Amino acid sequence: MVRGDVFKEQIVKRQSTPLTTLKKVGLVIAALFIGMIGMAIGQAFGPFILAAVVFAAWFGMSFLNVEYEYTFTAGELDIDAIYNRSRRKRIFSARVNDFEIMAHVEDNRHTGAFHGAQVTKNYSSGVVGSNTYAFMLNHQNKRTKIIIEPNDIMLKALASVLTRRRLHIKL
Repeated sequence: MVRGDVFKEQIVKRQSTPLTTLKKVGLVIAALFIGMIGMAIGQAFGPFILAAVVFAAWFGMSFLNVEYEYTFTAGELDIDAIYNRSRRKRIFSARVNDFEIMAHVEDNRHTGAFHGAQVTKNYSSGVVGSNTYAFMLNHQNKRTKIIIEPNDIMLKALASVLTRRRLHIKL
C-alpha cells in the first residue's frame, strides 16, 4: 500500500451539555405554548397548527443529537456531522498538508500558534480529554482553528502526512 492510500474512519459523539438540555426543554415549552395558542385561535385549524408545531420541535431537537465522523483518505481529512443518526452533512474538508500546526488543546507550548484564529470550530465530543487536539489552517480565506478528538489510529494516519515540526503529540 502506498503511503497516500491510507483510509481511516472514526465517529465521535457530541456529549450532551446543560445548554443542550436547556434547548430541548425550551423547544418543548415553546411548542406547547404555540400549540395551545393555535388551538385557541383557530379552532378549525387548531389540530393542524398543533401537529406542525410538534413536528417543528421534533425536527429542531434532532439537530441537537450530533455525531462527527472523521474520514482520512489519501492525505485529506473530511468531517461530517450526523444529526440524530439519520442525516449527514459534510461540514469540513481539507488537505492535511495545509495544517500549519496540530497540538493538544492543553499544550501551553503552542498556544501562541493558535492565537489570532478568526474562526474556531469544535468537532469533538465537547469534553477535553487526552486525545483532544486542535489544528490551525487557512480555510475559506480565514485563519481557522479546528478542534477534533482523533483516536490513536487516526492520529497515526495524520502523523503519516504531517511532519514533526507541525504535529505535536501529547505524551
